[in-house]
Amino acid sequence: MTFKPAVIDFAIVAAFVIYSVTIGLRSRKKASTGLNEYFLAGRSVSGTRAGFSMAATQFAADTPLLVMGLIAMGGIFSLWRLWIYGLAFLMMGFILAAAWRRSGILTDAELVMTRYSARGALMLRGLKAIYYGTIINCVVMAFVLIAAVRIFEIFLPWNDWLPAGMYSATADAIAATGLVLSSGVTGLDPVIATTNNVLSIAAMLAFVALYSTTGGLRSVIATDVVQLALMLAGTAIYAWLAVGAAGGLADIPDRLVDIYGQATAERFLSFVPQAGDALMPFLVIIALQWFFQMNSDGTGYLAQRTMACRDHQQARLAAVVFTMTQVVVRSLLWLLIGIALLIVYPFDASAPLTEAGIGERELTFALGMDELLPVGARGLMLTGMLAALASTLDTHLNWGASYWSNDLYKGIWVEGVRGRAAGRKELLLAARLSNIVILGIALAIMANLQSIQTAWQISLLFGAGTGAVLVLRWLWERINLWCEVAAIAISLILAPILIYTVDAEWLRLLLMSAVSLVVVILVAYVAPATNQGKLVEFYQRVRPPGAWRRTAIAAGDDPARGNADLRRDLAGLIACAASVYSWLIGCGWLLLDSDRVVQGIAAIAVGLAACPVWLKSLRE
Repeated sequence: MTFKPAVIDFAIVAAFVIYSVTIGLRSRKKASTGLNEYFLAGRSVSGTRAGFSMAATQFAADTPLLVMGLIAMGGIFSLWRLWIYGLAFLMMGFILAAAWRRSGILTDAELVMTRYSARGALMLRGLKAIYYGTIINCVVMAFVLIAAVRIFEIFLPWNDWLPAGMYSATADAIAATGLVLSSGVTGLDPVIATTNNVLSIAAMLAFVALYSTTGGLRSVIATDVVQLALMLAGTAIYAWLAVGAAGGLADIPDRLVDIYGQATAERFLSFVPQAGDALMPFLVIIALQWFFQMNSDGTGYLAQRTMACRDHQQARLAAVVFTMTQVVVRSLLWLLIGIALLIVYPFDASAPLTEAGIGERELTFALGMDELLPVGARGLMLTGMLAALASTLDTHLNWGASYWSNDLYKGIWVEGVRGRAAGRKELLLAARLSNIVILGIALAIMANLQSIQTAWQISLLFGAGTGAVLVLRWLWERINLWCEVAAIAISLILAPILIYTVDAEWLRLLLMSAVSLVVVILVAYVAPATNQGKLVEFYQRVRPPGAWRRTAIAAGDDPARGNADLRRDLAGLIACAASVYSWLIGCGWLLLDSDRVVQGIAAIAVGLAACPVWLKSLRE
């Protein structure tokens, strides 16, 4: 099975490509003025645009496939594994966004130079640049590219488009490398499928590089906003048609019962946990992973967007816009598609889902695009998926390049080793060349991952070891440089041991999180403390919330200010979380459960009642 695009489908994709490239070329002059403009858009971005850019990046082409697999495994409730991250996003916004914005740094790795005084600060800066900018970054890109291969294989049949001689020569050259990139969904010969996928990846990367490496973050954000609009529009149309193919909203519950039985149908549609042997492990996972994860304080491209905002209030707004779009709007659309496809493409829910079975369920999203959407709608949805992939790739390329050019090349090699100042042109060249290495590593990892689920779980485990210290360094003055080194070391050492010795995912996360937290606290008391002068300088620049009593006194500030700010910000976080999850559950009940109309309306009302609290916090 392959997609046969009509002229209008090609026209929609072409319009998107032309727009994105044009934006990149128009932003080139500004992006070339320096790293601050190239990576942070001159710190002039509005909170709304920054939030939409974050949402576009996390709308990645792999995520809807992941959602299909999760719904098949555990129903709607299993999506809490994604929704729970909303707490981390809101924590970043209400508690940490202002501190990120006031820090005045270019990358999160650079933060160690302003936060710590030990001689190893430069070493840690380089270590974090490698860990986040290469290891974590490339693992994430790998499972995004896995999803891309599954989409490309269906919708981009290069063997039908290219001249036979040109295609045959290309296929022979790729086959000689021994590379296999085929999902098997189209039934094509593996050599043909691999060739198609390689050509698609090459075309996509060339397209993304054309606008992201020339225009920097300004062009990335400008295209992200349009990409998000395309993705939401295409997904909304897909949801409407998928629900129609499943019999309509009113008939979905009964049809699920007819296909899967009463108990399984209730499990598929439940937003709340059901008793069972797997309940406690699942609750442990969602309780831990929002905090013990690689981006717990926004580290990475979320912090990059936050620091690109024009002031700390806009930085807070960005996190709220992002969370609302991500957790409420996007989730409701994918939820409808996922439930509808359980009816359109039924499976044996009584049999255990294997890795291959999960992969098959993930692919129903692409199959539905091909079989349920009419001409034009398919082009819009395909453009949306390509936009999702482009948004994720351009963000990770720009983010990864910021580590390589600002931290590894400028901070360590040029200034640290060579002892000279780095020129503007050489820094921009270093940023652009680093993309090649990052992509090569990501492609190598991709070839060894059979399922998006596998990559996602590995990513979670690596991140669990560093999550606590990333937040604590902002909230507690005792955290020192060696706390971060210890957390990264524990993550790298313990992760492979747990992967090979512990089968239960929840136990892996629990052990990694607990061991890391204990080690960080012990090191905070045992290792040499950060120089008081350095802490005062950091405190006066950033004004962090939390336990900074001694530093506040040394800085001549009110020692109670930090804890007071933290209490205020926590109130805003809790209130906004109440709105987000009340609206999500309330709208979900109204859409899929006619017996819970009253509860759905009540949940939406609770969310509205909480608004004044968090809106006030946003303005402070």
